Amino acid sequence: MNDWQKKSPLDWETYLNKMVKVTVIEKHEYEGWVITVDPVSASIVLASFLENEKVSISVVLGHAVQEVEILKEGDDEMKQRLSCIFAPEECKAYSPEELEKRKNDLKTWLETNHIPVTEQGESGRTLCVAGVLTIDPPYGPEECSSSNEIILSRVQGLIQGYLEKQQ
Repeated sequence: MNDWQKKSPLDWETYLNKMVKVTVIEKHEYEGWVITVDPVSASIVLASFLENEKVSISVVLGHAVQEVEILKEGDDEMKQRLSCIFAPEECKAYSPEELEKRKNDLKTWLETNHIPVTEQGESGRTLCVAGVLTIDPPYGPEECSSSNEIILSRVQGLIQGYLEKQQ
């Protein structure tokens, strides 16, 4: 086991959202922004931003890591870019204010149509319909989940119709 693998997750956390140079066996080097470190294998997931907003993802296997050198600290903008790499496309299109408006508009519409709806979760981002169905951001039919397939299908149809009328 190498020194990198012996580190704890709290040690690895200090590398998140930072530009690093990773030296591996046979002196190969990889540079990129640390997205995460796998706590089991100690593998490092790096992101490199190419021209035209493309992103290259590299995984450096933990057993091969010999040295990790921090080259640059990440600012808030970089942290935001890194956090959005694996987010679904629909989530990227909406600002927090737009998501809040979508949630409130949908909640009001459901209540107007006598469908019981509440907000749940620590930040109130998830809508709960009749206690059996949840709707997560960005509040479309695809974000509905329920173990009751009949209710799921009907509410998805209602939301689809509501969104089509909005456009």
